[in-house]
Amino acid sequence: DPSMPGYKGFDPLGLSNIDDVGIDLYWLREAEIKHARVAMLAVAGALQVEVFGPAPGCEMATAKCQTDAFWQIWSAHPQYIAASLVLITIVEAVSGIAATTGRESGDRAPGDFGLDPLGFCNGDVAKADRLKLQEIENGRLAMWAAMGLLVQGSTNHMGGLEALGAALNDNSF
Repeated sequence: DPSMPGYKGFDPLGLSNIDDVGIDLYWLREAEIKHARVAMLAVAGALQVEVFGPAPGCEMATAKCQTDAFWQIWSAHPQYIAASLVLITIVEAVSGIAATTGRESGDRAPGDFGLDPLGFCNGDVAKADRLKLQEIENGRLAMWAAMGLLVQGSTNHMGGLEALGAALNDNSF
């Protein structure tokens, strides 16, 4: 849909035209925005932990690689992972209800939970559209970055910045 922020016309699998199976463009955009926001937080969190060390309460996760840190937490405190899964389930249920009612009523744009405490989207429509475009484009990049951090961490057990430094040292002139 060219009216949506971030529209590039790229849909080689035709996913935007599968209304007959119960998934429409509204639901797909809602999922894309949600995954983009989670990926932006994940990449920022992974880099923060690599630079500054583990978060309070997770001191046992000393690995720079986030996949290794996950297993360290799992071994030491599996209840942290279980509590996270319960919290994620609750958040998904609430956001699923919001997405379904928003899609049916048309009163809510995909990804809009009315949370704008600093008023970034108030007033100037052009500024709000630019911020929505930046959010989706940065989120798409963050999804690739999060995938890259997880895959390279699973293969070489190095943190993202550590792997970047090693690659630069190995390939320097």
